[in-house]
Amino acid sequence: MNGKPRIRCAIYTRKSSEEGLDQDFNSLDAQYEASAAYVASQKHEGWKLVNERYDDGGISGGTLERPALQRLLSDIDAGRIDMVVVYKIDRLTRSLADFAKLVERFEQSGCSFVSVTQAFNTSSSMGRLTLNVLLSFAQFEREVTAERIRDKIAASKAKGMWMGGCLPLGYDSDPDPNARRLVVNPSEAETVRRLFTLYDELGCLNLTREQAAREGLRSKNVTFKTGRTSGGNQFSRGQLYYLLRNPTYIGRIPHKRNTYEGLHDAIVDHDLWERVQQKLQHGAARPRRGNDETTKSPSESSPLIGKLFDETGDRLTPSHAVKGNKRHRYYVSSRLVRAPKNKADKSGWRLPAKQLEHKIESLINERITSLIKGHRLLEEPNAASQAKLQAALATIEAASDAEGTANTVDLIDRCTLKPGEIEIVLNLQALADLLTIVASKIDERVLTFAAPFQLRRRGIETKIVSGSISTEPDQKLITLLAKAHRWLDEIKSGKPMHQISAEEGRGEDYVRARIELAFLSPKIQQQILDGAQPPELTLDRLVKGSVPVDWAEQESLFL
Repeated sequence: MNGKPRIRCAIYTRKSSEEGLDQDFNSLDAQYEASAAYVASQKHEGWKLVNERYDDGGISGGTLERPALQRLLSDIDAGRIDMVVVYKIDRLTRSLADFAKLVERFEQSGCSFVSVTQAFNTSSSMGRLTLNVLLSFAQFEREVTAERIRDKIAASKAKGMWMGGCLPLGYDSDPDPNARRLVVNPSEAETVRRLFTLYDELGCLNLTREQAAREGLRSKNVTFKTGRTSGGNQFSRGQLYYLLRNPTYIGRIPHKRNTYEGLHDAIVDHDLWERVQQKLQHGAARPRRGNDETTKSPSESSPLIGKLFDETGDRLTPSHAVKGNKRHRYYVSSRLVRAPKNKADKSGWRLPAKQLEHKIESLINERITSLIKGHRLLEEPNAASQAKLQAALATIEAASDAEGTANTVDLIDRCTLKPGEIEIVLNLQALADLLTIVASKIDERVLTFAAPFQLRRRGIETKIVSGSISTEPDQKLITLLAKAHRWLDEIKSGKPMHQISAEEGRGEDYVRARIELAFLSPKIQQQILDGAQPPELTLDRLVKGSVPVDWAEQESLFL
């Protein structure tokens, strides 16, 4: 081999659909032969083909969860492969983000990547540049597609079409899935009209809620094919407010801050609607933002109304506090709202609303993406339906960008907060509408999922630590921790405190407050050195707060 080092080559092949795979010579074989010929042409460079084949048939390139690919990655990690050969780059992946992960993993094991028909490989800097340019264009194409979908959603709503989500009380979906319109449910429509009439007569949400309960008026009842039911409950104050502010009932379709004439029939008379909106506005504690309050979606204020519960089953209700000119929103356990301030139940939650909404939105989007890419959303997945679902992912991203949390919240049936965990139940019909598929095809077992939910209590208020926590060490805190140990050793050797403070150019109070860092528990100190301490364990809190002497109490407080 002319002194060339041996390069062990593995060929990876993939085909998205199962069509033709039963033939004696199929697409995977064609890819393999072309790649094998290329490897043979590089024999003078020391290239040698391994015996193992890595074929993924009938699996999309939008996911990395492919059996043969995972086998290939395991062999690369084990140091058995030096070069991955593919017929085209999209056989390996169609995602720029996924490709970046793969190349990083290849490089960690000293493995390169080559595309036979596109004449470049990642063993050279020019090959890596060319590859990133091609993938950047692919990424650009996907983003342009997402923009087109966003524009399509906006244009469709401007034409009055119903673009999916939780069906409002009083309406059902049109039997024709291509109709994209709502049809009136006569019995539910009577409930809606009665609620509007009650509020018009009483002028108070609480009184309306109480009277609706006495009359037996209930929320929309949805029955799934498994027999599980959702809804059919008494209205809460928040649900009533949401319903009374929903412009869908006067025949309009809301989109962001605008509403458009809908294709569906109105349930509520326009004069009654105007009277109710004026009374709601007059009864508000402060004027609401927006140029046209009668058309603003109520979900813009507290979109998780009626969907949040804590581990005791207590509903979380919206609340707010004003500091200066800034308004801070919260979701609070109902028992905290009802109880006197001096007798508040410390087991209740008081969570910052915006953080919570963004966290839940992120978890739902990640869940749906994972289910689709992992072929786990449908009870009987197949290549045709998978291709449709992959295309629908762009719709989800576009709708999320356009509507924000207000759009994602339509997918939620219920969220239950527990210490260290949040359980989310997705709405079957809303998810099916969003993905434009038949609800009965979805595996209902995957609609309920739990995710880690880190909460850091500070008295009655709770801070949400969402996402991955940075493991970057706090160099300032580490430096002062080292100084604290040095100062402690100097004091033990007889040096007075005033001399240490003079050498540092600081007052004695400064040194005295920071020398206490040396008395932190070894576990806390090690986490500080590793950069693994909780985000709120800052120097400011350690210096200005009250730190217990007992190590167990310290760890209970901070870890």
